[in-house]
Amino acid sequence: MTGTTQTISLTAGEVSPVDLTVTVTEGAGGRRPFLLLHGGGGPQTVAAFAELLSSRARLVTPTHPGFAGTARPGALASVRGLAALYVALLDAMDLTDVTVVGNSIGGWIAAEMALLHSPRVGSVILVDAAGIEVPGHPVADFFSLTLDQVSQLSYHDPVKFGIDLASLPPAVQAAMPGNRASLAVYAGTTFADPTLAGRLAGVTVPALVVWGEADRIVDPDYGRAYAAAIPGARFRLLAATGHLPQIETPDQLLAAITEFAGAGAGTGTGVGSGALTAP
Repeated sequence: MTGTTQTISLTAGEVSPVDLTVTVTEGAGGRRPFLLLHGGGGPQTVAAFAELLSSRARLVTPTHPGFAGTARPGALASVRGLAALYVALLDAMDLTDVTVVGNSIGGWIAAEMALLHSPRVGSVILVDAAGIEVPGHPVADFFSLTLDQVSQLSYHDPVKFGIDLASLPPAVQAAMPGNRASLAVYAGTTFADPTLAGRLAGVTVPALVVWGEADRIVDPDYGRAYAAAIPGARFRLLAATGHLPQIETPDQLLAAITEFAGAGAGTGTGVGSGALTAP
């Protein structure tokens, strides 16, 4: 199912205007809208999964400004700033009961969105998210690693799923330096905010924390600590999966999302009035 890509001009706090690239797919299934946030690898890391998820729900997939050749305003320089931008996007699109799904830094953004207490956010799903500090379980030093080393840490089966840089489309290769530079601005070199773990106690929407058992970018104990910091959060470990479940085991991830959404996670009532169509 192919979505429609558009540019939406937004104001988020003192950052104005921000021209945000957004793909919207109406979906053939469930009624509840989903916001899907990519990680530091760029929008192509969620593209195939977006097709899968959009067959069951209305889906909004933005590109973080500065990624995939898009412009990043200088004042937009933090994960909290991105969270405010995406809340402004939900306002502009008049979306309600939104389930926010984010992988890696996208999960961090989703957590910050939950802390903004927008009435438009119904629930959050954090997929191998970065953002907190866990003693003894640091986030891998991404900026010191080669692409091959990142692949080794990211996948349960890096031979099958590792990236061959030469095989990537020219446009993707050309965007990679900009992606990397933007990631450094938003997340810093440590991929963590020392205040976030403590602030997560303020999350009031239902939350699911999904983790790959073979993730060595942010290990499963880091994920368990993330879930423990969020009141009432559920934790789900995915077998034979690394840092990018949407690529390595998309069916497992979709099943976790479907189960969570079908339980009425977005309404907080336990009644799945806006649930996904079952796979």
